[in-house]
Amino acid sequence: MTHRILTSLTLVGTLLLAAAGPARAQETDTERQAARDVLQKMAALEKSLDVPGIVNKLTAADPGRDAVVARAHELMTTELLALADDITTHPEIGFQEKRSVAALADYLRKHDFTVQVGVAGLDTAFIARYNRNNGAPNLGVIVEYDALRGTKGAFHGDQHSAQGPVGIAAAVAMAEWLTKTHSPGSVTVFGTPGEEMMPPNAKTVMTKAGVFNGMDILVRSHSTSATSRPAPGFGTCCMNIDGVKYTFSGAPAHQLTAWNGRNALEGVIHLFTNVDSVRASIRPEARIEGNITEGGAAPNVVPDRAQADFYIRYPDEVYLRQVTEFVDNAAKAAALSTGTKVKIDHYGQNRDGISVATLSEVGFAYMKKYGATNVLPDPGKPQGYEETGSVSREIPGLGFTSQSSYAPNHTYEMLADATKEVGHHGFTVDAEAMTALLYDFATHPEYREAVHKEFTGIQALFAEYLTDLEKVYKTPNVPDPQ
Repeated sequence: MTHRILTSLTLVGTLLLAAAGPARAQETDTERQAARDVLQKMAALEKSLDVPGIVNKLTAADPGRDAVVARAHELMTTELLALADDITTHPEIGFQEKRSVAALADYLRKHDFTVQVGVAGLDTAFIARYNRNNGAPNLGVIVEYDALRGTKGAFHGDQHSAQGPVGIAAAVAMAEWLTKTHSPGSVTVFGTPGEEMMPPNAKTVMTKAGVFNGMDILVRSHSTSATSRPAPGFGTCCMNIDGVKYTFSGAPAHQLTAWNGRNALEGVIHLFTNVDSVRASIRPEARIEGNITEGGAAPNVVPDRAQADFYIRYPDEVYLRQVTEFVDNAAKAAALSTGTKVKIDHYGQNRDGISVATLSEVGFAYMKKYGATNVLPDPGKPQGYEETGSVSREIPGLGFTSQSSYAPNHTYEMLADATKEVGHHGFTVDAEAMTALLYDFATHPEYREAVHKEFTGIQALFAEYLTDLEKVYKTPNVPDPQ
């Protein structure tokens, strides 16, 4: 989802390492002005951590790490790439991924995990706990498996089919290492369905249900056409979204005597017109896009029910509230002007999250170490690792993104690459890098302390930033007409 949305947002500013100074990471001039003091504090925090020194120390020679990474590589090449190919060729859309979940759960059970399918009220969500877990640190792995909805049917044009095998390779390799070495630590795999769909946003639902409670770190992977990592920070990506459905109710009548009815479809059409009419009064970075999901049953009957489904986006969640209010009022006005009634359903939301350099820079170094291709030298914008913000605001983590396709996300070309060398190589690199990072996190207490210091520091700065934004988004005073 993230990569598709990135193409529809205006990308503003040159990104710099926060350790080198305040990053021009926020999307708009207003955000950058509001974040000026916060980003200076963040730069000081990053400098105090000496992230380059951490990277050099952790990625130095370590036979123990190399052995665990080699095990993840073996699992991928002998078993899990084949499982990824199998899921690729049997796509299932969000919340219907029963075959995929069964295959992933069976594999985990064979490797000494207890799997609970159906958690947080979601039939295709699961939790898999290693049977020999041994206390903290608690290592969590998020896996996805839903396919895209396409005009030709479901298809894995975002390569979610490989996220399960990648995460499981790292989880199994680490679990076996913990048992073999009698080291403290636990491994849990979280199956999160329907990433491409709202409602509900599965990870948000699972977060509210406490599914991820107790994790010290969470990792995941995602397909991409370039190897990258995010800059440290918050709230600058593309996932501040309100999902809203507008359902209009009218009264049916014959087309020849339409005045005897009230046309619900006209209400929806006026909604779109009203939204277009207020775009000049809304900041230009907003994206308001919808489609008509119901529009009537027959041309000769005035539609008494019609519906539109909107994704309303803005680079930050504070001004997003104003944008959504504009659209809600556009719907109310449409109903009033057409003699219909409207029900407004705020059915789902996504919010941006937090990224930390202590994880992203180490993970990036490992992706390069294990042969990732098409490497982007500079970090991208801060971005929560699981594409909803809900988890990454609470628990530090990282999404691994080594190149696994030559094509953009959500395309049939990316689907084809999932079973080719470029896909298999990228998936294997992700599994190896993920394993190496988890190994470092499990074996270096001082590293865990650095991650915690950075994460809690950025958490506090994020809260400060949102408070600052509340002060700058003033609505004009519109007097009563005289």
